[in-house]
Amino acid sequence: MRAPIGDFDSAVPAAQAADFAGPAAEAIRAWTGAVPADQLLYVDTDPAKADTAVFVEHYGGDARDELYAASVNCVVVAAKRGGERTLAACLVPSAARLDVNGVVRRQLGARKASFAPTETAVEETGMEYGGITPIGLPEGWPVLVDAAAAELPWALIGSGRRRGKLIVPGKALAGLPGAVVLEGLGA
Repeated sequence: MRAPIGDFDSAVPAAQAADFAGPAAEAIRAWTGAVPADQLLYVDTDPAKADTAVFVEHYGGDARDELYAASVNCVVVAAKRGGERTLAACLVPSAARLDVNGVVRRQLGARKASFAPTETAVEETGMEYGGITPIGLPEGWPVLVDAAAAELPWALIGSGRRRGKLIVPGKALAGLPGAVVLEGLGA
């Protein structure tokens, strides 16, 4: 099967991908979202090329701008209020900056919000840094989705590992457990 975006050797429904493992794979294999599971695609990629700029340069082919515009980053934030900490995932187009101290802080009702330390993000999600994805996050996590990401025909997101990416309809992001779609999350 040909991927709807990018220049990949092949794409397969993620639930059928033999080399796809971890929390995201488990969540996709148990998928009950409004978007059919066969529209959640997995592409095998080089883990050394997982960072967005390098990834787009290598896998963008003649449509690098299109692949970059479809790339959505999943950023783990830690919000604090009254001694309690809340971890949340924030999804923003790769060209946008996450509004941590404005939209995120207000949405989470926090006094302070910041990017979670790498070690915390990796330990709490069970995923690899550079591949963290909103699919398969721990139960109860808020998932803040920039409206622009939810409106994408196809979004390129992590697979939970540096090897491989997921290509999903943007509306699948809006339908994730705990998802709230917000205007201006990414500026």
